[in-house]
Amino acid sequence: MRHITTHTTPATGLRGIGDTSWQPHGACHGMDPDDADATFFPLPRDYEAIADAKELCAMCPVRRDCLNYALENDLKEGVWGGLTAEEREPWHKGLPHRLDYSRVVAFFNGRDVHLTEAERQVVIDHAYVRGWRPDRLAVALQIGTKHARDLLRQAANKVFDRDRTLGVPRRKDAKRKAAPSKASRPVSARPATQQPIPAPLARPHRRERPGRAKEGRAA
Repeated sequence: MRHITTHTTPATGLRGIGDTSWQPHGACHGMDPDDADATFFPLPRDYEAIADAKELCAMCPVRRDCLNYALENDLKEGVWGGLTAEEREPWHKGLPHRLDYSRVVAFFNGRDVHLTEAERQVVIDHAYVRGWRPDRLAVALQIGTKHARDLLRQAANKVFDRDRTLGVPRRKDAKRKAAPSKASRPVSARPATQQPIPAPLARPHRRERPGRAKEGRAA
């Protein structure tokens, strides 16, 4: 337990021990080793200690990673991820058939994740769809390049058999013919009626002053 609660070194990358980068974020990180052992490894009938451990696990942000760690490394003693050994027993039995897509996504995001056989097959199929080369898949799965090439070939044959049996799905046209709307109606061929041009307004006659009119008459 000392390794779990006080481990501050970065993840080693070894697939045998799984991804340990979650441990510094655990609620139990930094606890005294003796207190941690007494809390998370209680006696089978010490219900009060088990309740204390579950209460601490309930507020842990990496409880799911802790449970995965216990399942992947076959740890069948103590409280891990908020579950006792008896509560984790069905999980241990069903581990080879587990298919968790969040773990598959984490694998493609670059995390060092233990994969079950079902999850590993999903990774291979998606790697083929994404156009991965054998050398890239070999590095990701820690296998040989020839083995990775065979796995991608099997995925390709699987897709080929599916398309041959069910038929290749037709591609939907990106540009569908939309119904003509009011704004896109054709303009009528009839010439538009010409608007009448208003006549120019006549200038008003300029009024003459009475003084000037009399002068003109006298002349």
